[in-house]
Amino acid sequence: MMQADWEIKSRAHQCSRTGREFAEGEFFYTILVREGEGFLREDMSEEAWNERNENIQPFSFWRSKYEPPAPPPAEPLPRDDAEGLLRRLIQENDPAYSNVRYILALMLERKRVIRPLESSDDDMLVYEHLATGETFVLANPKLSFERIPEVQREVSALLDPSA
Repeated sequence: MMQADWEIKSRAHQCSRTGREFAEGEFFYTILVREGEGFLREDMSEEAWNERNENIQPFSFWRSKYEPPAPPPAEPLPRDDAEGLLRRLIQENDPAYSNVRYILALMLERKRVIRPLESSDDDMLVYEHLATGETFVLANPKLSFERIPEVQREVSALLDPSA
């Protein structure tokens, strides 16, 4: 059974253990821990990281530099670019689009919008959005090389329905 895609979670602005606000440029750690059918994300200061219970093995973890969120744009234009489409398909969580979500994630990785993170589960892919710190967890569809052109055509049709 392949696990469903995980809801996107943004980075916290304070340590989950101490409640202290992160300072701009401060390094912090993020861990993902399996919780039931999903994941629990925890952002913690370096001090809290060093004091954690090392017997608890996270599904994935990484170190990041805290950047406060950018102010929202004045009026965003509704559009279905690769990132918007990926977000929408993750929310809809339709298994029929697992290959499309995978190709969109690869496109965003290539454009340096998201970066892959290590995962202890080959069936799950973990990405971090470089600008917002959001975490994307996707089921790995283990797409065969032969099917890639077909899925790329499907992605193109979704991105530009008029084509």
